[in-house]
Amino acid sequence: MKLIKRPFYLENLINVKDIPDIKIITGVRRSGKSKLLDAFYDYLINDKDNKNVIRIKLNLKKFESLLNPDNLYDYVDKAYVEGVPNYLIIDEVQECKGFERVVNSLYEEERFDIYLSGSNAFMLSSDLATLFGGRYFDLKMYPFSFREFNIYFNNKRPIDYFDDYVTKGGMSGSYLYKNQNDAYQYIDGIYKKTISKDIVKRFKIENEPLLIMIADYLMDNVGNKTSIRNIANVLTSNKYQTNHKTVGLYVDYLCKSFLFYPFTRYDIKGNKYLESDKKYYLADLSFRFANLGTKNMDYGRLYENLVAIELLRRGYEVYVGVLYEKEIDFVAMKNGYKYYIQVSDDISREETFQREVKPLLSIKDAYPKMLIARTRHPESQYEGIRIVDIGEWLNGLEN
Repeated sequence: MKLIKRPFYLENLINVKDIPDIKIITGVRRSGKSKLLDAFYDYLINDKDNKNVIRIKLNLKKFESLLNPDNLYDYVDKAYVEGVPNYLIIDEVQECKGFERVVNSLYEEERFDIYLSGSNAFMLSSDLATLFGGRYFDLKMYPFSFREFNIYFNNKRPIDYFDDYVTKGGMSGSYLYKNQNDAYQYIDGIYKKTISKDIVKRFKIENEPLLIMIADYLMDNVGNKTSIRNIANVLTSNKYQTNHKTVGLYVDYLCKSFLFYPFTRYDIKGNKYLESDKKYYLADLSFRFANLGTKNMDYGRLYENLVAIELLRRGYEVYVGVLYEKEIDFVAMKNGYKYYIQVSDDISREETFQREVKPLLSIKDAYPKMLIARTRHPESQYEGIRIVDIGEWLNGLEN
């Protein structure tokens, strides 16, 4: 398989090297967590400084004996080298039942700089504080960005390949397949394994068909304001008995598995967060195409999904903006600044263009405003609002 360097993630990992926290890589299945640890291992062993690096992959047969926590501890303890920095890198750490006691003990001994990856069934962000008492650094990984997609395929004119990225997505393992239907079958396999192992098994779900229906509903409604109670009502009206508490739990599980990301609404005028009616975006659009095909296609909402995940990838804290009765697609915050962003498909018609810029013009503060759309033109300005082609923005290093 062709590999490309993902320097953004590797540099983030290098930047926290030797900091006394447990470093944990999280993200949707097959997003490259193990490959990142491989790259970090190569970085360590190629560095000329004297050090000891212990690499364990618990999904491999050669490490089968370490699935016992006592054996895992003894193996690491014996591999320790006095007088030099010791780095411990463990893949699929959840395969060892009781791994958290081993890791916490090693952490308390202050002998190792520890790096972990594992199945989302055990590496959920919400569980990390419980497992490791808040003594961890969570590095979140996402599927390939549009920029990484272009690097992988050596695309000379990136903007020409934007439509390919929308349908193929960022799950790089699927790029090996020559037939797109085969690629979608691979992606569907990731989706089903996430459902069965990361959610059904982890949370002891008894009603898997209901979970799948809720996932399908969220996929079909990416970018729409979504009420848990409304989902329950839709299912009930279709003769499927459930309630909003169960639906709320299942939606939460889907987000904890990193298939979906919830976006809270933010009252711009009142400068406060609104807990009702979140929006949900997919970790990667390929899951939608693999499961729903081109059913109910709304490219404006799909483009919103791309921008939402890219903003997270770039390290922004992201909300859905609310100003009076108007909605601003995203309020992105970082380093004390806010950025207001609208996303659209085609703004060539004056009526559509004015509809998109109106909410941005209603905001009276001085923070930057941007309209991202499929313009196929160079960047322009309108009343202080940046108008940017979505392909150019996604392929850029910053906004």
